[in-house]
Amino acid sequence: MNWSMPRPVLQLVAIGLVVACLGSFAVGAITAPARGRLPGEGPQGQSAAVLEAQEAKPLTDERIVGATQDEDELTPEEKAKLEEEKKAKAEAQAAAKAAAEQGAPAGPEAAPVIAPPAPAEKTEAAPAPPPPKVEEPPF
Repeated sequence: MNWSMPRPVLQLVAIGLVVACLGSFAVGAITAPARGRLPGEGPQGQSAAVLEAQEAKPLTDERIVGATQDEDELTPEEKAKLEEEKKAKAEAQAAAKAAAEQGAPAGPEAAPVIAPPAPAEKTEAAPAPPPPKVEEPPF
């Protein structure tokens, strides 16, 4: 077999790899704990103390969505915006009431009918791909 490096260089690289592997194994064996736990065994010793979280709070909708703001916490700009929205709703209700008194239809029948767009050109759409197979668990 033809190698691109001289044989002594390859031997040096191989020796370096072996030393690295043996060294990492030795360091792992030396720093490993004296005895591990078997499945089902509880922790023992100093590390067995139950940790108590001081600032633990349950996840509630308020923490996920965000706290609701009271009117006292609103800035003047936000208050002005809310007032404008209230006035706009009141004006829309007043206009709808006035239109109802005059006999104009209100609700969905009052909306203008929009014709669907005409098809420009018939093109064949690619068929939808089949749904992916659901694999059963092996047990």
